[in-house]
Amino acid sequence: MTETLTPATSTASPLQRTASEFPTEYWNDSCNESELRYAMANGAVGATTNPTIVGTVMQQEYETWAPRVREIAAANPTWTDQQITWQIIEEMAIRGWRMLEPVYEESHGQKGRLSIQIDPTLNRSPERMIEQARHFETLAPNVQIKFPAIKAGIEAMEAVAEEGISINATVSFTVPQVLAVGEAMERALAKREAAGHDTSWMAPVATIMIGRTDDWVKAWAKREGVTLTPGAADWAGIAVFKRAAAIFEERGYRTRLLAAAYRHHLHWSELIGGDVSMTIPYGWQRLFNDSSVEVVDRWANPVPPAYLDELTDKVPEFVKAYEPDGLTIDEFGSYGATQRTLRAFVASYWELVGAIDDLLIPNPDVKA
Repeated sequence: MTETLTPATSTASPLQRTASEFPTEYWNDSCNESELRYAMANGAVGATTNPTIVGTVMQQEYETWAPRVREIAAANPTWTDQQITWQIIEEMAIRGWRMLEPVYEESHGQKGRLSIQIDPTLNRSPERMIEQARHFETLAPNVQIKFPAIKAGIEAMEAVAEEGISINATVSFTVPQVLAVGEAMERALAKREAAGHDTSWMAPVATIMIGRTDDWVKAWAKREGVTLTPGAADWAGIAVFKRAAAIFEERGYRTRLLAAAYRHHLHWSELIGGDVSMTIPYGWQRLFNDSSVEVVDRWANPVPPAYLDELTDKVPEFVKAYEPDGLTIDEFGSYGATQRTLRAFVASYWELVGAIDDLLIPNPDVKA
């Protein structure tokens, strides 16, 4: 990284400038109410959530959600801990959707959405993912539903998109994954249009978790004893994202690319100028807004050739992510970054259920 995060001096924040001077959109990577207000004040036009985020918000807004858990349990004495958990997840999402609804209306559905994630334990069942997505669709007009970009998830997202539901493909780290999503969405949109339905309000998104692409390259190199030049792996996700975007533009896909999983400022600064979206955690938003990183169009800037050559020559896991035919759809679920992230999401989900259980069944050995 060639620039440092030092205090900014301009009146408009760097993220406000990113959102107002370029086609680059940004979202708040959380459904925390105060964080979303901050993000929207700085130009954010969307938000997202997942089990990890909901667990964090439960802790951050404990005084709000702990009493609400007990209220739900009292009103529904036969509900399981998982039913109560999902009620909390949905209520957090609905609050975010309401905050973003004016943006949604003004943009004719192209902005102002909050993504809610399908239960990660259902990732092997297209039928159960479809069933849950149909339920989520009833909760708010500006819902966007997150499916994993693996074989079962792509089958499910194509089916619901044909029904008019907007999707966000997540658990995605590679060019082949988002190309498969883009192709599936084109099929779904074409079928819907052929049936005489309006698709102008639909806003499909394909996420590349660029920071997790970097993480996997680094983890693989460490595991295999491969020495990389310091900084080289920090460009892996950016390289994947920019290559995918170029192919999307060439093929005319109507799905919008979204960058996620921030690890350093290049994940923002190198994407400025692109007609893409970025979902940025609150902590990174504050760092970027307090920095003097120059807000200029870097979208057309290539990844440093020496780093790209090194990654291509030394890291076959990067090649799988970077090349359009690097993975087959049957291999999406067994890719290292996919396995790491699915495991993390499933673990976070059960941690969230456990946090609900702690409220429902207090520890009698601890003084209240």
